[in-house]
Amino acid sequence: MKFTTLVFITFGVVLVSFLAPIKSSMVVNAVKPPCTDIELTGCVPAILDGTKPSDECCGKLRAQQPCFCDFIKNPAFHNLVTSPQAHKILAMCNIPYPIC
Repeated sequence: MKFTTLVFITFGVVLVSFLAPIKSSMVVNAVKPPCTDIELTGCVPAILDGTKPSDECCGKLRAQQPCFCDFIKNPAFHNLVTSPQAHKILAMCNIPYPIC
């Protein structure tokens, strides 16, 4: 049951990332990547199995760090980004969970 749920969530995230892009708000005097979707390259094993995320996954998450609050505010991504699994993956990548 747990595996099926994780597969469903992963599929939903990929599907939603194509259908519901997030528009980033302009940040003055700060470099912010475009927050159009959640890049989970290399993160699927960590999401599905709870294994240590790859260096590629951690790198993608670090690059998206300025977008985390935008992702949390988006109903399409909120449950994924606030899940216990997301907290665990960020901790394993030594990325602090955002305070928005």
